[in-house]
Amino acid sequence: MIKDVLRLKFDGGFSHDRIAASLGIPKGVVTKYVGLAGAAGLDWASACDMDEGELERRLLGKRRPK
Repeated sequence: MIKDVLRLKFDGGFSHDRIAASLGIPKGVVTKYVGLAGAAGLDWASACDMDEGELERRLLGKRRPK
């Protein structure tokens, strides 16, 4: 889901409201992921080659259990 948020924000230029509605997640989650990506220096060019697990580790410092 992080990758979808970043794709829609950085590649699609969508607003946080539109991303939240498109993905069915709270706007606060979108804001959190976009903010964490910015703090980590990630843009879409660097994030697009990462899988979801790598993005989670980079942004959240952990990986969710499967």
